[in-house]
Amino acid sequence: MRFLVPAVLGAILASLARADGQPGYYFPPEETLDKEVTTQVCIYGGTSAGVVAALALKRLGVESVIVHPGVRIGGLTSSGLGWTDFGTQDAVQGIAREFYERIGAKYGMSIRWTFEPSVALAVFQEMVAEAGVEVYDKAFLDRDSGVEMADNRIVSLTTENGLTVRASYFIDATYEGDLMAAAGVSYTTGRESNSVYNETYNGQQVREKHQFMRNVSPYVIEADPDSGLLPGIETEIPVPGQGDHRIQAYNFRICMTDNPSNRVPFAKPANYDRSWYVLLERYLAAGFGTTFDNFFQKFDRIPNGKTDTNNHGAVSTDFIGQNYDWPEADYQARQSIYQHHLDYSQGYWWFVANDPVVGQVAPTIQSQMQNWGLAADEFVEFGNWPPQLYIREARRMVSDYVITEHDFFGRTRVSDSVGLASYGMDSHNCARFVTAEGCVKNEGDVQIGGSQPFRLSYRAIVPRRGECANLAVPVCVSASHIAYGSVRMEPVFMILAQSSATAIAQAISSGGADLQTIDIRQLQQTLEQRGQRLVWTMGLEDAEGILIDSEQSSGVTITGDWPASSSVPGYAGQNYLHDDNAQKGEKSVRFELNVPSTGRYEVSLCWTAHANRATNVPVTIRHNGGPSQYSVNQRGNGGRWNTLGRYVFAEGTGSVVISNIGTDGYVVVDAVLIRKEAGTCDDLIEAGQVLPGDISGPQGRPDCYVDLYDLAELARQWLFVLRHAAPTAMKACYAAYPAADRPLRPAA
Repeated sequence: MRFLVPAVLGAILASLARADGQPGYYFPPEETLDKEVTTQVCIYGGTSAGVVAALALKRLGVESVIVHPGVRIGGLTSSGLGWTDFGTQDAVQGIAREFYERIGAKYGMSIRWTFEPSVALAVFQEMVAEAGVEVYDKAFLDRDSGVEMADNRIVSLTTENGLTVRASYFIDATYEGDLMAAAGVSYTTGRESNSVYNETYNGQQVREKHQFMRNVSPYVIEADPDSGLLPGIETEIPVPGQGDHRIQAYNFRICMTDNPSNRVPFAKPANYDRSWYVLLERYLAAGFGTTFDNFFQKFDRIPNGKTDTNNHGAVSTDFIGQNYDWPEADYQARQSIYQHHLDYSQGYWWFVANDPVVGQVAPTIQSQMQNWGLAADEFVEFGNWPPQLYIREARRMVSDYVITEHDFFGRTRVSDSVGLASYGMDSHNCARFVTAEGCVKNEGDVQIGGSQPFRLSYRAIVPRRGECANLAVPVCVSASHIAYGSVRMEPVFMILAQSSATAIAQAISSGGADLQTIDIRQLQQTLEQRGQRLVWTMGLEDAEGILIDSEQSSGVTITGDWPASSSVPGYAGQNYLHDDNAQKGEKSVRFELNVPSTGRYEVSLCWTAHANRATNVPVTIRHNGGPSQYSVNQRGNGGRWNTLGRYVFAEGTGSVVISNIGTDGYVVVDAVLIRKEAGTCDDLIEAGQVLPGDISGPQGRPDCYVDLYDLAELARQWLFVLRHAAPTAMKACYAAYPAADRPLRPAA
């Protein structure tokens, strides 16, 4: 079906829900379109990212269409998530911020981050109309044979209902990454072990948030292991940091109200299964929501007496462990998983509001719950229920750059940033298990905050070199499980969608270049001109050159005990080392430079300055000419790069050694920076530092001088253009001269 916005919206809405008025995920083809569309860019997925990409492309003069395997544009942002997970507001810029400004205008404000689903939908409809883009809804990619490839590029995609779209470039804006996978792009699912990317918070994790705060029996008959386990509980004991197939739980973001005039009571679903709520019954009896914690904690208020109600506590709307197959499942299997989540969530709220046992063990909670219901004026065509399941995580691309917790903490700062993420690393629970003591626990919830906005690499939104050359992936980005817990927020998807669209427009203007090869600096300049923010703060790590940090596991040899500290600011990475002002003459740190090519390099050090630092720190630099000795005063010049000298190194050689021999205070070791000098003309040309007028030389190529060779070459080029490329212009130029001063007549 072609989705026209907004003229015939009302006529279309009636076909978007199932016959029983309930929402659904999969809609088998009702008719065969047998239609072919040719455009510049095909966007697969009408999520918030898909809509923003279409608008960005329109403003850049590029045509597109949206092929949407769903029934409502805007993804989760228009499907209940009205309490925006923004992290730091000022990190949200460009069209993403414009969306929230448009939301604000609907409420008479300059910007608003909390809103009703219907208002979000209206804004997305306006953005689609402004983009002038056609949206084909209920259009599910034929994942078996619907992607035509040639020369490492997608040529076309075909949907199950017979729509074929041919385009020069494609964007996968879905939450699952189905187009990405069908195009043969590398990806992963589940959780990596901490060891894969040297992380701390990946893999299996048993932590304190959204956890059982009282002992609760997991057995069908309380305290009787022989009775079997309640549904959704595993026997496998987690191993901290170990990777597995599990992914964080899904749920629905529910729009509720306690306004009686707009309230629809919670209905008991047809597939109601009380066994799924026995854990909640026991947890309520143990005091959840009354003597500890707050059952209503995540009834987050949005305008007009409504809420964006999310998961909270050990047993809530997250359907833990019931989504593992979703990323790779076919559409019918996903519909089954979707229905299971729908039944669980609808049954959960009916249970709390109506089950007699809840009235006995938690009467106050049940009494309050009976004041709540679904908002009658939201999701009318879906029985007042949001149609989009919260797919917190599915496939994640594996590209030439993988975003990890090191990016989140600022240990790594990429130079090819195309946006910022700023929310904490947030993974919901992934499993529920029985402890050795016979109690139930949750596993997988990780919430790590306190980081500044961090940069997102362009390489994380395009496939690795050698894979699909005309596809951008702003949603299922290349990230580890735990880093994706921060990146996965809707504002970030919108930011990366604009960046993807801008990269594609640049590739088109470059004659159809591979997305992996475009000029990153040009892209960044365009993004900044169009309101994006790519860098939060500049740090020591932003200096040009090769940085070797004392935190690195390779290339750094530590002798003696060097405690790590972060108490004095002005260091690279996460911390610095110090000698504890002890065991003088017994401690040293050696940095192996391993320069990539023979040449002259500038060598610099950074440290944190303080009155207790040593004034005579010995530093030895080993280079082609032998060792050079320095004495450094660390009571000043902290938080900056201090140049020690310039030396010639052979490829793969060089070292810097810092010791505490004979020092008169604390010795700090942080990082070394080396930068190759552009010593020859070839070096200068390679570094992009050649003079603008240097176009020739004795050998017919730039020689780092502007002289007669360049003037002669300029004249030759000028004459070539006049004689061969613009005879008409020459004639006009000839006619403009007075007769006595005319040059030789141009050829006819």
